[in-house]
Amino acid sequence: MTTSNISHQTPIASKSIQETLRQYPLISFFVLAYAISWVLSIPAVLAEWNVLPNSVFIIFFTIKSFGPFLAAYIMTRVLDGREGWRNLRSSVKNFRVGWQWYAFTLLAIPALLLVAVLILPGALESFQGFPVNFPMVYLVNFLLIFFGGGALGEEPGWRGFALPRMQAHFGAFRATLLLGVLWTFWHLPDFLTIAQGGGPEVGLSPFYTRLPIFFLMVVSLAFVFTWVYNRTSGSLLMALLLHASLNTFGIVLPLFSAPIVTSTDIVPLMGFVSLAALILFLTRGQLGYDQPDQNPL
Repeated sequence: MTTSNISHQTPIASKSIQETLRQYPLISFFVLAYAISWVLSIPAVLAEWNVLPNSVFIIFFTIKSFGPFLAAYIMTRVLDGREGWRNLRSSVKNFRVGWQWYAFTLLAIPALLLVAVLILPGALESFQGFPVNFPMVYLVNFLLIFFGGGALGEEPGWRGFALPRMQAHFGAFRATLLLGVLWTFWHLPDFLTIAQGGGPEVGLSPFYTRLPIFFLMVVSLAFVFTWVYNRTSGSLLMALLLHASLNTFGIVLPLFSAPIVTSTDIVPLMGFVSLAALILFLTRGQLGYDQPDQNPL
């Protein structure tokens, strides 16, 4: 094969890929998000299982969370060019949403989770107290999680790219249910690491001991995210703050020594199942969505 033949075939192949991406934008997005994150998870898993140095774990566990972000960037540029990516980024700047949404994401969510902790048997008695520097520790962890612990890496994909298109095609309830399922199983490699109680000491047991609870928790949480996103006119900033807020609460749990708090996902499961059920009841399953435009898969 000559060089000229290769040069002619490369643009054709590239154009064919772009046409496929344009024809199936949602399917393409999820394939890319899974592929990027799962490939980047391999070194983290190998480090957890003592095949690679431990220092490798935190690096790749952090960057793998940007799979949805990269998938959203690729798909948005293919579909809508620079203007489309500029519009998606502008939703992060949508901060004029009313003080009540900041209170909900930054205060009500941690309060809800704290109440869920306190009603667990033996939890209150096991509380060790807040350290003097806890407010500063909480703030630092919030910022780290916002920029590198899931929020910024995931939300431009899940809520920025996928949710608007899925709602337009399926409606709010079915779109959120499907997104919740796909969001859950995107985390599967985490169950081979300490992030979800995995590792060489426990083998594959987290997949059947922790995954069912995690599944119910994430699907319930997806309904909360959709409601917040719709009620704030598609503010990606609110989705980022909500994601960071719920993840940051994880540093509160070790202050309770009761195993039911520290060794299970019962706390967030109770909190978010209850909240999702309330939101679905009050909105009659509409989740604040009222725009019936149609988009292709």
